[in-house]
Amino acid sequence: MNDFFASIGFEHFSQNLSRYGIKIGIALLVVVVGFWFAARLANFSRRALERASVDVTLALFLRNIIYGILIALLIVQAMGVAGIPTAPFVAALGAAGLAIGLALNSSLSNLAWGVLLILFRPFRVGDFVLIGGVEGTVQSVNLMHTYLVMPDNREAVVPNAKVGGDAIINYNRRGTRRFEIKVGIGYGDDIGKAMDTVRQLFAADPRILKDPAPGVWTEALGDSAVNLVIRGWTATADLWETQTSLLRSVKEHFDASGITIPFPQSEIRVVSQPGPAEASAHPLMPSPQAPK
Repeated sequence: MNDFFASIGFEHFSQNLSRYGIKIGIALLVVVVGFWFAARLANFSRRALERASVDVTLALFLRNIIYGILIALLIVQAMGVAGIPTAPFVAALGAAGLAIGLALNSSLSNLAWGVLLILFRPFRVGDFVLIGGVEGTVQSVNLMHTYLVMPDNREAVVPNAKVGGDAIINYNRRGTRRFEIKVGIGYGDDIGKAMDTVRQLFAADPRILKDPAPGVWTEALGDSAVNLVIRGWTATADLWETQTSLLRSVKEHFDASGITIPFPQSEIRVVSQPGPAEASAHPLMPSPQAPK
């Protein structure tokens, strides 16, 4: 009898082992084929993104994200095929993801903004920008930080979350920029002559664009001068040289034409008080009393 039950138990164990062995074999096959398929699909998505002119860094990052998601789904699927309960594993993955997200909150914010900056490109490498309160030329943009070279050759590393969360001013995007110069002339000078002199300087400098047309206007009547405002457009690369050159030319031509650029002036009046002799002679002034 014992031999009989033993034979039954052994047979039951053999059946279970065979059944679980088949499940495990199928699960391993799913894993092998799944890893191959996930890699192929992830690489295909990367090539598609690069053909769509997406930045190489962003394309590689998205490829790795797609591959990681596919592998996680593959592992869950393989566990289900092998007969292993997947609910605890999925719950553990969710809890781990939440903990990692809370721990890396600022880093994930930088990462998310890095993806958006690379995708929408509000500025490009070589642009002169004001981002996060910092002015400089864009040197590089990665998924976490934007690197700027400031005008004095210092390097600024700005977190992408700060870049995306603030106003972005791109000085190069339009290709042209407007300069503005303010200068005062004397009240006795000819305003029309001063304006004509400035217009001649516009025509003499090829860096000043004709469209939009430059101009000079009377801005205000100041305390000691008639204030003129001079505006013109140049290519972005020519702005500084053109503005400083025009300012010097205005000064030199005004001097040659006899047009004055007055200094700030103040008028002071001194009122003198009469002496004792003058006060006694005046009928309306009381005479000083002699000391006792």
